[in-house]
Amino acid sequence: MILHQVKQFLISEDGPTAVEYAVMLALILVACITIITSLGTKISGTFSSVSSALGGGTTAS
Repeated sequence: MILHQVKQFLISEDGPTAVEYAVMLALILVACITIITSLGTKISGTFSSVSSALGGGTTAS
């Protein structure tokens, strides 16, 4: 009974398809994290340069 179920699982394409989707999801997540990190660094630099150009950098008390 269990051996038959294992054979059916190995023959069916559900297992490999799920693994392929997991790998694709992991690659998409890595790409998104890389892009967001890069954009965050660039945006932070832009805000810093605009702030220093405006004479900012101090908080109002």
